[in-house]
Amino acid sequence: MSALTLAVRDSSTMLRRNLLHARRYPSLTLNLLLTPVMLLLLFVYIFGDAMGAGIGAGGADRSQYLAYVVPGILLLTIGGTTIGSAVSVSMDMTEGIIARFRTMAIHRGSVLIGHVIGSVLQCVMSVLLVAAVAVAIGFRSTDATPLEWLAAIGLLALVSLALTWIAVGMGLSSPNVEAASNNAMPLMILPLLSSAFVPIDSMPGWFRPVAEYQPFTPAIETLRGLLLGTEIGHNGWLAVLWCLALAVLGYFWSKSLFNRDPK
Repeated sequence: MSALTLAVRDSSTMLRRNLLHARRYPSLTLNLLLTPVMLLLLFVYIFGDAMGAGIGAGGADRSQYLAYVVPGILLLTIGGTTIGSAVSVSMDMTEGIIARFRTMAIHRGSVLIGHVIGSVLQCVMSVLLVAAVAVAIGFRSTDATPLEWLAAIGLLALVSLALTWIAVGMGLSSPNVEAASNNAMPLMILPLLSSAFVPIDSMPGWFRPVAEYQPFTPAIETLRGLLLGTEIGHNGWLAVLWCLALAVLGYFWSKSLFNRDPK
């Protein structure tokens, strides 16, 4: 059996293992999914009129703010879902199953690949569920062309891949499951400090660099432009560069941690 065939076979096995874990223990995924849904409903129905009037021209209403906030909520959903990846990897490392895998004749990288692909699939499913809630309460994207929809889906998948590799590294570097969950919290906090809920121009001058020079803001603005027809500008290539950089960083970081000899 060639090395490639072995890697594909073992990665598929590990992917099935992780999907079975997610199916048997859905509480973590549901808890992480509940946060973006609650934030969506809170900001739309509680703050929607006031926030819409602030970002619109004159008498903006709740529907205009719904259109504005949905792209940010979708990115927040991805950040929250990848926290589960950090927890899952940390559980494998602390419960001893990885030590068992090291003694078996399996492709070494298949364990991490299974976690990553499984997490990306969970991110896609979570985004679809949150998007369904958004559509149910009135979100529409009638101006987006099929090509723009394809680009939006590709961007969401790329963000999922990049954040998953970072989350895997956080899980591998954490001494226990609780630490892994805490270490991965920035993946959910950073979207709150971006342009997800209000335009950067409305923020205090001292805070704008925090919101502007981080990976979530370019991705949110690009997704907003693809779905709503707003100006994308330089945010498109910035979002792609951020994703590629984070994916490469997370991959080599995770690989280095995983290949260390156990203590």
